[in-house]
Amino acid sequence: QVQLVESGGRLVQAGGSLRLSCAASGRTFSSYAMGWFRQAPGKEREFVAAISRSGSTKFYIDTMKGRFTISRDNANNTLYLHMISLEPQDTAVYYCAAGIKVILPKKTTEYDIWGQGTQVTVSS
Repeated sequence: QVQLVESGGRLVQAGGSLRLSCAASGRTFSSYAMGWFRQAPGKEREFVAAISRSGSTKFYIDTMKGRFTISRDNANNTLYLHMISLEPQDTAVYYCAAGIKVILPKKTTEYDIWGQGTQVTVSS
C-alpha cells in the first residue's frame, strides 16, 4: 500500500501558476489510478482531476479544463497537478488520492488512500 505526501502549495497572486506534487512511497504506485481533489473552507471536498494507472487517460471537471493539467511519473512515484491562471476561487486545501478499484475514479468513495493535503491560497 502506498502513502501519499503532497507539496507545492503556497500563497500566489491571481493569474499566477503553481505545480503541486504528490510523492508516493512503496513500489505499487503504478497499480493505482490517481486523482486530485480540493476542499475550500465550509465546502465539501471537490473532485478536480484523475489519471489512469499508465497516465494515458485523464479526466477533468469542466471548470478546470484548460487551466489544470494532471500528470504522473511512475518511474519516480510522483503525481503532479499543474495549475495556471489561478483565481481566488481556487483557494483550497488540495489532496491527492489513490484508487485501485476503478480505472478512472471521480468520486471520493472510489479512492482508497489519501494524502494530508497542501494549502493553496490565491490572492486577488
